[in-house]
Amino acid sequence: MRMTKTVFAMSLANERAFRAANLSRMAGVSVVVIALAGCAVGPDYVAPGQLLPASWGNAPKTRKPLEARQLSQWWTKLGDTRLNRIVERAVAGNLDVASAKARIREARATRRQAIGALFPVVDGDASATRSRSSAATSASGSNNTGNLFQGGFDASFELDLFGANARGVEVSTYGADAADADLRAVLLTLIGDVATNYVEARGAQARASLARRTAASQRETEKLTRNKFTAGSASALDVERAAAQAASTEAAIPTLEAAYAQSLHQLGVLTGEEPTALARVLGNGGPIPGARGAPPAGIPADVLINRPDVRRAERQLAQSTARIGQAEAALYPRVSLTGNIATTALKTGDLAKNSSIGWSFGPTLSVPIFNGGELRAAVEVAEAQRDQSDAAFRLAVLTALQDVENALVNLSKERVRAGKLSSAAASFREAARLSRSLYQSGAASFLDVLDAERSLYSAEDTLLQSRVATTSNFVALNKALGGGWDRPVEVELPRVVDTNTGPHLRAAY
Repeated sequence: MRMTKTVFAMSLANERAFRAANLSRMAGVSVVVIALAGCAVGPDYVAPGQLLPASWGNAPKTRKPLEARQLSQWWTKLGDTRLNRIVERAVAGNLDVASAKARIREARATRRQAIGALFPVVDGDASATRSRSSAATSASGSNNTGNLFQGGFDASFELDLFGANARGVEVSTYGADAADADLRAVLLTLIGDVATNYVEARGAQARASLARRTAASQRETEKLTRNKFTAGSASALDVERAAAQAASTEAAIPTLEAAYAQSLHQLGVLTGEEPTALARVLGNGGPIPGARGAPPAGIPADVLINRPDVRRAERQLAQSTARIGQAEAALYPRVSLTGNIATTALKTGDLAKNSSIGWSFGPTLSVPIFNGGELRAAVEVAEAQRDQSDAAFRLAVLTALQDVENALVNLSKERVRAGKLSSAAASFREAARLSRSLYQSGAASFLDVLDAERSLYSAEDTLLQSRVATTSNFVALNKALGGGWDRPVEVELPRVVDTNTGPHLRAAY
């Protein structure tokens, strides 16, 4: 058992006789309290070991740890000031963040409650009674009217002999730590979602703009074909094919506009505002954000420190371990010290007189004798829950490693793919120009023009999608490494501020 020094003191005003008569008795009790109050049962938490690879399988080998500051404010590397402003609006107004802040306040208040159990409880009471006895019940044969005033204090203190209350403080402390990590995890997810939806919105705008330009070009081709048909150098079949291709391209525009609207609406909700609140911010269009290079990956052990979801899972494991001690403490005796002092008088001025004061003091022992195995089962429940938390923590670590490896592969491969798509789009662009020129001169068939224009549109649209995917993978890698908001976050100010909470007339319903 772990031994700590605990001091318990109790005093009652105006009770010199009480203190003198019980001085030796309290001295003996104090020795017992000091000797036993620091005991604890149940396992003491030790951070679990975790076998981790020495380096990432899809990143350059390094032994240099990754510091959190290297990942902070990662979205600013995308070079989009509007995105930066939206992120700040989201951090300030997001409702998931507001809930996480409230959970922190709840956890901290719960911890203060648990600490309160370590201290004595003192209650005061007072009463004033006016009574009258009738002549039939009075010994003097006359009506008696009188007053009775009473006042006193009750005090109790549970000696935490086997650490149940101390374990409760541990549970709430670990819970407060988990709540802090939870807020960081919510912020990490929020910023990643904001960046991803912003990139997707810009991608939908760019793809819709490409479809409009392509459709306009195809309508020009249709017009050229109609003119050639009028001149007798083209067939009606060529005219219908040209019209069909232009209409097919135009049909993609509403779908892309709907995709943009969905991303816009999601951004509005993420900022805690109505869905179209950011319409003016994004409505004028803009380039798809992109970042050069990749964030440093560090070593796999960094996820234990930088990933808030992993830290949250570890704190929850510590919390579950402390609960075992709480459950085991219930198997042992409980000792409480109780005392009270009361004074009674017929007049208020006599309440402090020694003749009207009474007191009592003594220990109370509670020993579990038979409970049908309920207390032992509670310990087994706590141990099983600890094992679940241990598995959840280890799974969180493995999931974090998987997220990083996947993001590393996806980002690097998508960048290679985007390079190839860019080359393909350039070639298709030249092929479309040549086929159109040859068709006008009669050296190429209209099918060649249709195929070249269709291939060019597909290549350019795929390239835009690849740029969106590249930036989304950049976002995912920063999230997987644990990058996020590193500025202070105000959590003590409640979102809902109550008014008129003191005593007041109850409203009628």
